[in-house]
Amino acid sequence: MAMLRRSVLVLVSLLLVGLGSLRADEGMWLLDQLEILPWKQMQKRGLKLKPEDIRRMSKAVVILDGGTAEFVSPNGLLLTNHHVAFGALQRVSTVEHNYIEEGFYAPTRADEIPVPGYSALVLQYYRDVTGRMLAGLSEDMDPQERFKTLERREKEIEDELENSGTGIRASVVSMYSGLKYYLFVYKEYKDVRLVYAPPRSIGEYGGDIDNWMWPRHTGDFSFVRVYMSPQGEPADYSEDNVPYQPDYFFPISNQGAQENGFTFILGYPGRTYRYRSSHAIDYSVNLYYPERLRQFKLLIQILEDLSKESEDYAIKLSGFIKGLNNVLKNNQGMLDGFRRLKLLDKKKQMEEQFREFLKAHSELNAQYGTVLDEIGELYKQQYATARKDLWLGILRFVRLPSLVYTAYRFEKEMQKPKEQRDPDFDEKQIQRLIRRTRYSARQYVREADRRIMAAVLKELTSLPADQQPRLVQEILKRYPDASPEEAVTRYVDELFSKSSIKTLEDALGLFDRPLNELSQSNDPMLEYARLVYPDFEEQRQQNEAFAAKINQLRSRYIRALFAWKGEKLYPDANRTIRFTYGDVRGYRPRDAVLYLPRTTLSGVVEKHTGQEPFNAPAKLLDLARSKDYGAYMDPALKDVPVNFLHTTDITGGNSGSPVLNGKGELIGCAFDGNYEAITSDYQFDPEITRTISVDSRYILFVLDKFSNARELLNELHIVGKEVSGTGE
Repeated sequence: MAMLRRSVLVLVSLLLVGLGSLRADEGMWLLDQLEILPWKQMQKRGLKLKPEDIRRMSKAVVILDGGTAEFVSPNGLLLTNHHVAFGALQRVSTVEHNYIEEGFYAPTRADEIPVPGYSALVLQYYRDVTGRMLAGLSEDMDPQERFKTLERREKEIEDELENSGTGIRASVVSMYSGLKYYLFVYKEYKDVRLVYAPPRSIGEYGGDIDNWMWPRHTGDFSFVRVYMSPQGEPADYSEDNVPYQPDYFFPISNQGAQENGFTFILGYPGRTYRYRSSHAIDYSVNLYYPERLRQFKLLIQILEDLSKESEDYAIKLSGFIKGLNNVLKNNQGMLDGFRRLKLLDKKKQMEEQFREFLKAHSELNAQYGTVLDEIGELYKQQYATARKDLWLGILRFVRLPSLVYTAYRFEKEMQKPKEQRDPDFDEKQIQRLIRRTRYSARQYVREADRRIMAAVLKELTSLPADQQPRLVQEILKRYPDASPEEAVTRYVDELFSKSSIKTLEDALGLFDRPLNELSQSNDPMLEYARLVYPDFEEQRQQNEAFAAKINQLRSRYIRALFAWKGEKLYPDANRTIRFTYGDVRGYRPRDAVLYLPRTTLSGVVEKHTGQEPFNAPAKLLDLARSKDYGAYMDPALKDVPVNFLHTTDITGGNSGSPVLNGKGELIGCAFDGNYEAITSDYQFDPEITRTISVDSRYILFVLDKFSNARELLNELHIVGKEVSGTGE
């Protein structure tokens, strides 16, 4: 075992130090890997900073809701994307004050609107905890025993930190599929207030049609402010709170992005799958993504139809629909990209070369020769129940029954000895769930629940009888004279009409009920929870067994890849702070087509039709047509730059990340990737992978010339050409 631990440590050291070179600009790098990057090459391209400068700047970059944000003033002001702040706009909007459509500006701090449920996670420090996580563990352990041990240790470390002070959030994350573990410690600031958002016709210009596409003309930016207690600690909203004072904030450049100019990004990318096998890609191409497309199209149709019935529904469901549309287009792009680029074939070819390498090295072949076959066997098992599992998963979108089920499951977990309970169902996690639910309750639409549940259950009745969940079998038995579709309709109608649990607040009250009361209740919602419990438990146990086995196999596979390639490896993205760099550059999406790297205000006018989503505000059109550009015109373009492309390596979660020039000045805000390279989550292609960002000059132009946001402009530290700050 000691030899195994030593070999792991040696391997990880090599992973971090590296022997070879990566393709240009590839990688989402940990901040303690900066020294191994081609620093001299980056300096020749325009970087003026040292690794310690970048680590210092990272203190200004935070996790905000599902994205990233950055401090841009000494008084807690955060810049992020409009689509990251969209949920905030939705939560504070009403039919009378529809900030989603109209936009919002608070000229004074007294005018700022608190956003329930939004919090900013500010990184305090991170450290390597591999030794503690892997102590005493061996690879020949039972996979599930090993998995449970790691899960328990992760929770122990997180609890130690979170119980040590106010507002502490801790996260232990796996790198390289478990070869290495890091602890990230944050402070969570829950008093976040809306400061500025452009109208939807700027912040979401082009809508779902332009989403993931280039050329792009979207002013995807907003500002919020973080507050703390007068004592400087995280605190819930209070009128006594004061603006947070960051250790660092970014100056904003009024010279923006320049063609071929050096850029870098600090942010919190969500998930990538760069080290997945051909078996994982085969599953994704032939089952997972096609089924997900069917699911999300169905959900979107239901919600869009419902939104047409009232403006209140439209406001409440807007964020849900927006998120689903984003995932839908991403998944379609992923599937198109897999097929267009023949990634499955390429991965199989690479694995054949990998096998040949192992055969030529008997010792390595003995260790890793069967790893791909073992991974393949696991995926064969996944195929057997995949459709049922995917559609059961969609039942989680049905908010009220899902919350009732969670309360019922919590009761079941509390009946177990403490050491056997699921860590996700401890008191702390449940309290977080309760808070999140209360914050989002204003967006709840009961009728959406009813329609989605009926549609999903009808889909599950179409499965072969031996694959139908127990819940569906029970529904069909209950109404023997009805067709499957009629049986589901009757069941769902009775569930929602006869239950006394009508609201999310009613469901939250279940968490305070005496032990065993929920198990004995005859309320239809709790009966549903009891009926679906065996299905969800079976699914959970299968998923846990798969995760335990696949994680061990993937870590072996990554070791073998390193032994083969002998090159620097960055870990897959996992919502931790990362560094990526590149240049402002266009690309060729197909034969005879060249995309230039920058778009302009004139392009906004060209796309304008007067109909959503190409309905630019009249004032913006007037400014463009009169060429009233102020201090924001690019000399080469003779226009106001709007969006730009650059070769940095990002993914979901990076939305809102600062785009910085070689001096560390903010020149843009990242908000998207290009459609042709959505598959970069699996394989980076430097020829076509691009980040789409909003230029800092368009941000300043909209604030100044369109919104006349003098107070906000005066708060920013703007470098470059002089800005009036008057809007005149």
